[in-house]
Amino acid sequence: MLITHDTRCALDAVVDLVNTAPEGETADGLADVPSLADFVRKHEISDVGVLSERDLAAVRGVRGLFARIFAADDPRVAASLINELVAAAGTTPRLTDHDGYDWHVHYFAPGASVADHLAADCGMALAFFVVAGEHERLRRCEAPDCRRAFVDLSRNRSRRYCDSRTCGNRLHVAAYRARRKEAAG
Repeated sequence: MLITHDTRCALDAVVDLVNTAPEGETADGLADVPSLADFVRKHEISDVGVLSERDLAAVRGVRGLFARIFAADDPRVAASLINELVAAAGTTPRLTDHDGYDWHVHYFAPGASVADHLAADCGMALAFFVVAGEHERLRRCEAPDCRRAFVDLSRNRSRRYCDSRTCGNRLHVAAYRARRKEAAG
């Protein structure tokens, strides 16, 4: 599956967005407008204007729908949620070549809110996975104490953890210690 630069940026943004949701002892990563502004800056989301509490509430709503897409076991459920997101955003595909990037497609309408921008561009990035029959690549970390979202871009679809250096390594070390303890009797 070919993933263009702008699709990869949208995938990174949607994963980070889903992972800002409060879970367990983890605080909301979008607790206020300044944290939303940091998210927008980090992901170089253009043309969103001055952010407000209304934008924050709308982005949190979009985040909830994206989380449901990552939790969906059935591609039909994911497709329905994606359709809901991109339709509500007033998706308006257009070619652009700004900020030193070659031609690429923006799916959000000019002047769209940050929530509509995310719903359109990120929704379409996830739609490409459903269309390609690759919905199962939209995953949650298998570490019992994690559950962060990620997109498995490994060649053989074998990635199980959001980060192999943290969650994966932690579980491998725990399994190794358990085996050693059992062997020591």
